Amino acid sequence: MTFASDKIKSLPPYLFAEFQKKKKALEANGVDVIDLGIGAPDLPAPNFVIEKLAEEAKKSANHRYSNYSGCLEFREAVAEFYKSHYNVDLDPNTEVLTLIGSKEGIANLIQAVINPGDSVLVPDPGYPVYRNGVHLAGGESVRLPLDTENGYIPLYNEVSDEALEKAKLMFLNYPSNPTSATVHLNTFLEAITMAEQYNIVLAHDAAYDLVTFDGYKAPSVMQAPNAKDVAVEFGSLSKSFNMTGWRIGYIVGNKEIIRALSTLKSNIDTSQFLPIQKAAAAALRSDFSAVVANNKVYEERMEKLHTALNEAGIYSEKPKGTIFLWARVPKGFSSLSFSNKMLDEAGIIVTPGSAFGKSGEGFIRISLSVKSDRLDEVAKRIKAMDLKEVTN
Repeated sequence: MTFASDKIKSLPPYLFAEFQKKKKALEANGVDVIDLGIGAPDLPAPNFVIEKLAEEAKKSANHRYSNYSGCLEFREAVAEFYKSHYNVDLDPNTEVLTLIGSKEGIANLIQAVINPGDSVLVPDPGYPVYRNGVHLAGGESVRLPLDTENGYIPLYNEVSDEALEKAKLMFLNYPSNPTSATVHLNTFLEAITMAEQYNIVLAHDAAYDLVTFDGYKAPSVMQAPNAKDVAVEFGSLSKSFNMTGWRIGYIVGNKEIIRALSTLKSNIDTSQFLPIQKAAAAALRSDFSAVVANNKVYEERMEKLHTALNEAGIYSEKPKGTIFLWARVPKGFSSLSFSNKMLDEAGIIVTPGSAFGKSGEGFIRISLSVKSDRLDEVAKRIKAMDLKEVTN
């Protein structure tokens, strides 16, 4: 007898879980494993946010259910952030919805806007939740190819007209997980044009919008003319304010799409714990000095690891955003075989690019979520592998 549905049984294998099993086995044998596979900040949430959470948690009125759409204080803070940061006007009552983290919102949005059998354009390489969410909703994922030669911007000309005509939804994600690619507003202008032409909902995942370096400022899809006609954008406090475990995010944009998602969610959850929403509002209304400090830490780590990898023959572009490096594997290796070599020989976990789609083959994703002294150890171990001999 089996108790799992066909949808669950047919989900693709979760490669990350296999690496965690190997990690436990190695650690049981005394190996000091350094995990650069996880995309979660190791830095703490800002003190003022924690203090606000504690303050609000002491109020008995905050222990009731939240409004299904999220508390107005948080939605207003999101709207204020968009106005101050992007000069975009949003109605907090109809164009902003609180999410229990953007991952939840992404999965639920798919069910809210597509029917079984509908097609969804999914970036490849891209965040696996897009493909898996489409699978769980009974839809069909259609590859939206991205490649390094074109800066990982969408290659619409490689998608057939028939596929574009059938598509109901399209995902984009910049700054990108896993590639760390960044774009300018013209990428969103083109995406809006495509969405309007083919009557596609455009969903932009902006989880890393504030994690940027070297003077780069990530644009919002909402800055594009007519964006609200076809588009929504996901945001998260997980990476910018180190609030991953707090599970707080938002979606903004088209009223009809947000209303559909809100209707679905009202039958599934009752939004996030009110003190968390109010602490998140305080974060969005802050001076963002905590975000600047975080980005400085990540940029220093990125510079150190980027130098070490390139000196060892593992080449990557220097990113302007995210907490990842996206690096080519040496000749003679697949993404998976080189990731296994890194773990078996150096005790370092990285994520094979193939986990993110067909176009991720030949690359590995490396997280910056460990302290600087551990990155020194990473550099030492990689150097000891003598990969230059392999690459020559």
